[in-house]
Amino acid sequence: MAATTSRRQEAPPAGSVQPPREGHHTLPPATLPKRLPLALIVSDQEWCGRSLETILAPGGYVVLHAYTGQEALNQAGRSHPDIILLDARLPDRDAGDVCRALRQNPELGLSTPIVLLALGPPTKQERLAALRAGAWELLSLPVDPEELLLKLAAYVLARVEADLAREEGLVDHATGFYNVRGLARRAREIGAEALRHRTPLACVVFGVDPGREPWAIPPPVAEHIARVLQTAARVSDAIGRLGHAVFAVVAPSTNGSAAVRLAERMIGALGATPEAALGTGPFLRAGYDAVENLHGTPVDAVDLLVRATTALEHARAEGNGERIRRYTQPTTRSERG
Repeated sequence: MAATTSRRQEAPPAGSVQPPREGHHTLPPATLPKRLPLALIVSDQEWCGRSLETILAPGGYVVLHAYTGQEALNQAGRSHPDIILLDARLPDRDAGDVCRALRQNPELGLSTPIVLLALGPPTKQERLAALRAGAWELLSLPVDPEELLLKLAAYVLARVEADLAREEGLVDHATGFYNVRGLARRAREIGAEALRHRTPLACVVFGVDPGREPWAIPPPVAEHIARVLQTAARVSDAIGRLGHAVFAVVAPSTNGSAAVRLAERMIGALGATPEAALGTGPFLRAGYDAVENLHGTPVDAVDLLVRATTALEHARAEGNGERIRRYTQPTTRSERG
């Protein structure tokens, strides 16, 4: 099903992608969806497309090819791939523009993993540009076959779980994140894992100060928060939309200090806009709560979510310059006396 557009047949650079060793090239059985996952490779360089296919096809993927940015858009719209591997240098369009166009396709949305591929180590600016364009990651060629397959398996599993959640009515269709019901369900699952393994767990809830009219927050603000969260969160994190411009992250293996760092990254990313620099951008706050060992506390994951939401509401109500607030237990009358 490959397109017929002519493409470069350059020789692969030294140390380019090689097929994985026998016995190490298949997806872990637990990560396989009911059907074989579909990978779309977008590159006009013959060696790149073929070398990636020698890894993905034995690893349990059905592989399609496109050779230009426009072909990628057309092919993705028709085939709805489970993952897209996009060459950072395309002959007809900027790869970042192609990535953004793919993200704007409602059939793909935020749940379809897009991985950009660059020849040689990318710079920090290139990595940030890829994330801002909507890519999940910018990988440097050559890649280690086993590492590539493990990463793609995690991405595809996240895509499959998102699709299942959408089918079960657990997803907010505007963002592709969990809705309130879906996030509560996923939080219980993550909490059960943390309970068994005696690991930390945190919940962080982000919200824009609504002012006097909560409905007056323009939709682009919520969309921007969703995009920033998509790039800042880990694959293991569960992200949900609780309100028009209120989002929550349930973060496994995350203690209180790591939750603060997550909130700082998110607020910093949202603040890196021309509007924020002028003081006209949205004022984002975060409430959070975390436990070091879920097994040792009477609190469950949904309790943490409620507590983080309460902390955000208290910070909003006071209306001061505090950006990040941790939940604190209300004092009883006897304690105050």
